[in-house]
Amino acid sequence: MTITESAESYEAEGSGTGTDGRARVPLDTCEAFAELLPQTRRALLRRLAVGQAEGRAPSMVGAVVRGGRAVWTGARSSVEGEVPHADVQYRIGSITKTFIAVMVLRLRDEGLLQLADPVGRHLEDTPVPHATVAQLLSHSSGLAAETRGPWWERTSGELRPEPADLFDARPQRLPAGRRHHYSNPGYALLGALVERLRGGTPWYEALRREVLAPLGMGRTTLHPQMPHAGGWAVHPWADAMLPEPAQDTGLMGPAGQLWSTLEDLCRWAGFLLRGDERVLSATSLAEMRTPAVPPEAGGWDAGFGLGLQLARRAGRTLVGHTGSMPGFLAALWTDTEEDVAGIVLANCTSGPDVPAVAADLAGIVAEHEPRIPEPWRPLPGPLDPELLALTGPWYWGAKPHVLRLRAERGLELAPLSRSGRASRFRAEEDGTWTGLDGYYAGETLRVVRDRDGAVSHLDLGTFVFTRGPYEPSDPVPGGVDPEGWRV
Repeated sequence: MTITESAESYEAEGSGTGTDGRARVPLDTCEAFAELLPQTRRALLRRLAVGQAEGRAPSMVGAVVRGGRAVWTGARSSVEGEVPHADVQYRIGSITKTFIAVMVLRLRDEGLLQLADPVGRHLEDTPVPHATVAQLLSHSSGLAAETRGPWWERTSGELRPEPADLFDARPQRLPAGRRHHYSNPGYALLGALVERLRGGTPWYEALRREVLAPLGMGRTTLHPQMPHAGGWAVHPWADAMLPEPAQDTGLMGPAGQLWSTLEDLCRWAGFLLRGDERVLSATSLAEMRTPAVPPEAGGWDAGFGLGLQLARRAGRTLVGHTGSMPGFLAALWTDTEEDVAGIVLANCTSGPDVPAVAADLAGIVAEHEPRIPEPWRPLPGPLDPELLALTGPWYWGAKPHVLRLRAERGLELAPLSRSGRASRFRAEEDGTWTGLDGYYAGETLRVVRDRDGAVSHLDLGTFVFTRGPYEPSDPVPGGVDPEGWRV
């Protein structure tokens, strides 16, 4: 019995040379962990080992990404002398959905669709023509969770050759837009949407050209390529194993078809943390991380953005996705505050809590070696004196705020007290600013000048900010008592 199917043999430590001629780094040797402290490396390896042993996984591989690249990788295996390296493919299941979501956001940024568009505007004969693209991305379209017919993950896609074959007579279980209801067929529709707006190019080919190739993810494929792990089921009451089938799911591919490697997913985690203008901007990625639907009752520790799962764990916000297919489990979590990600892959249908292990890997690094801030640096010049003159104290009524200048002519408004509304603003070509977060997200900030051209006040969604607290001469809505302040 073997854990992996490969054209090469593995050393006990997982070292050697791969089929592409590249040297393979052992997954549990110090060379792979050179940037982390020894106690951190041991804690990471122990967490992975506990996850594999207690979960009875045939094999489990894990990685931590920080600063945009892998700083630790590790592996455990149930077969002596066969420890998979970071270029062994595993099936990643629903992590595939994160790739589809990025493709849809690319279409939006190119102006080919709007997230508020009803999907029926772009796809004919869809069962939910009035559901929006954003609702499909965030699993709030109300579509059924699974396809009709036999279990799609374990049967051939040839059983569902047409889009209509994915749905039964009642495709929509809940009203669109009211609540979160995970839908695998919804992502089949999004894959079809990508193909439609890419002129009939299959979704994976568009993904490979536009996303995978620029990011150097040549080992993320639609079908397994050697070396790859074999998928197994582990008996619940005995230490015995049964091989699982690896079906081509056809039209359901956008919901969970992809195979990938630890190396490639480290690149993907780095992209999800920092963005890459060749693929998708950091602003659009931040939009994907924003909660799009309210959590279920009692589920305030979890949510969903646009194609990304959100979770709260030990006071930290994690963003990413989990995945499962027969024979495989996967999880990828990012923590943008700490600029760290944890990734875990296992080749078993059930058993180990892979999402928890991946979250713990990221948490161990964040706890043992907290992020060191980037050095302070001045803004790139030249400095606009008019913008500089806008900075400093401003008052909404009697509440003091401070306006700071940021990169690319951006602004940040924050209260000087512990409570209040803070937002960052993006500069627009017309001389205004648009709120990026907080209460003022999407609102317009304007600088209002008097007849002489001097700055009179700031207008933020009709809120007036002045240089003094309720000065009689200021244009405060409703006016100011002419007697002024008194004791």
